[in-house]
Amino acid sequence: MDLKKVRNSSILLLAALIWGVAFVAQSAGMAYVEPLTFNTARYIVAIAVLIPTVIIMDKSAGKKVSIWGTEDKQSKKAMIIGGVICGVILAVASTLQQYGILYTTVGKAGFITALYIVIVPLLGIFFKKKLRLTLIISVTIATVGLYFLCMKQNEFSLALGDLLVLLCAIVYSFHIITIDHFAAKVDAVRFSLIQLITAALLSFVPMLILEKPVMGDILDAWLPILYAGALSSGVAYTLQIIGQRGLNPTVASLLMSFEAVFAAIAGSLILKETMTVREIVGCALMFFAIILSQLPQKKAKID
Repeated sequence: MDLKKVRNSSILLLAALIWGVAFVAQSAGMAYVEPLTFNTARYIVAIAVLIPTVIIMDKSAGKKVSIWGTEDKQSKKAMIIGGVICGVILAVASTLQQYGILYTTVGKAGFITALYIVIVPLLGIFFKKKLRLTLIISVTIATVGLYFLCMKQNEFSLALGDLLVLLCAIVYSFHIITIDHFAAKVDAVRFSLIQLITAALLSFVPMLILEKPVMGDILDAWLPILYAGALSSGVAYTLQIIGQRGLNPTVASLLMSFEAVFAAIAGSLILKETMTVREIVGCALMFFAIILSQLPQKKAKID
């Protein structure tokens, strides 16, 4: 058993847990502020959390506090380029999701967003990522599980909100693939900080043009913004960068898609929503798919 992969898989599941609970926070926050305002505020909070984290990390390691944490030019280049690219992708994906949620149900949004578990392996083929038979089976089972978990009977139809969330899933798939490329080359916290600064700027400018943010409304939404910013954005996206190191991006996407299961459980515990037998079956299928994807494999692989 590869202990490093087990650790990284556990880290991604923790990130999925944080994101799952964040669905509740996002739903609550949208009652007070508009999508771009919510995203801008959450990213500012995340930045405010990560900056002192970088300082504390350097000081605890006995290092001089620096912006990059390294003198290696290649590492700096990878951090800047990768961080900006991921920040652009993250800003676009989160904006599409927030607007999509306005026009569709949370269940459909959760299912369609998590379709990145299908899109990522398809994209991986173009980047010469090998795909095992067990992963193909795992993705198929997980997709069926997501459908049972998130979709009500006779609810499968595409409207404006659904199309926006589908675009979010496609864009977020590129986020996973991009992190897979850069994760092993950079300092995770600093990389996350650069992507969040980029995402904040790309949310802030259109917010001023398209929305009318009111400080009182933002303060009313302080709790969901604080959770979405400090934990969902600041902590979870950093955990994603750390967790994806050395993992096949398809396996990573499967683990992160478990956020839909955690969202359903959070809705049951926090919002007192009752889980149906159909939803419980969906959770069970998702869990089985995750276990199957983590089983040790023989050296021979199927392309």
